[in-house]
Amino acid sequence: MIPLIIFFFSLSLSLTSNGQFFDESKNYEGSSDLVDLQYHMGPVISSPVTSLYIIWYGRWNPTHQSIIRDFLYSISSPTPAQYPSVSNWWKTVRLYRDQTGSNITDTLVLSEEFHDSTYSHGSHLTRFSVQSVIRTALTSKLPLNAVNGLYLVLTSDDVEMQEFCRAICGFHYFTFPSVVGATVPYVWVGNSRKQCPEICAYPFAQPKPFPGSGFVAREKMKPPNGEVGIDGMISVIAHELAEVSSNPMLNGWYGGEDATAPTEIADLCLGVYGSGGGGGYMGSVFKDRWRTVYNVKGVKGRKYLIQWVWDLNRNRCFGPNAMN
Repeated sequence: MIPLIIFFFSLSLSLTSNGQFFDESKNYEGSSDLVDLQYHMGPVISSPVTSLYIIWYGRWNPTHQSIIRDFLYSISSPTPAQYPSVSNWWKTVRLYRDQTGSNITDTLVLSEEFHDSTYSHGSHLTRFSVQSVIRTALTSKLPLNAVNGLYLVLTSDDVEMQEFCRAICGFHYFTFPSVVGATVPYVWVGNSRKQCPEICAYPFAQPKPFPGSGFVAREKMKPPNGEVGIDGMISVIAHELAEVSSNPMLNGWYGGEDATAPTEIADLCLGVYGSGGGGGYMGSVFKDRWRTVYNVKGVKGRKYLIQWVWDLNRNRCFGPNAMN
């Protein structure tokens, strides 16, 4: 299981001449001296075309679904958005390859969707019960694609998940044949809007300072699509897609001694969104005339704020909005 633990970052930003906000902290962006990222000879998701299946669990607003779909379309759009784009960001993920020399897929295709609006497994889920949610979707509508399938389980803001907000904002794993019928990779991400936006949708929400803690709340960042929970989800989705693609069976690319609790290519860049990021600072990002904050562009004029990932060639965190 791969937890995404969000920490509280302090921000120190100033406006640069090209409209970016630059973090005046030390230019961290990860440190190769502290990283032991290794390849463990397992597969990556390298199919020329990977079929993505979405399971919408709970009650969803169609507008929110469209924002998420457009992000997924943006990864492999045949007409990429203006630079820096989501597809440019995915190129860093694609640097990783398996022992045959095959790189991570460059084409994620949104194939089919299933709407589980009846909460077939209740409103309180566990990590293991997510596999039962997938099984229900398979028996109801979706195909079992063990060749080039990737399943994305997204839960609405009224669904509670084991360790959600306390230890995880999202995770990836693989299904058990005894439950689903085959071994396929999957990702789970929840909408934190009602439960913990200050943790899983940071920096669009911030924690309330405790009396005497010395913590000073700063101005909240305005989400690029106007939805704190959904914009927060998209950064977590990006994080988990990068990691499930490079380590789908927990024997691919990761650092650390424990394969069940690895440090993966997005974990290494947690909280880094631009140049100067790291050490508690998000880095240089854009702010448009509506004062929304973003670092990549997507299809249909969309904008998103997604974290960087570890660049295998540069040996540091990197994204397409880098200033150097």
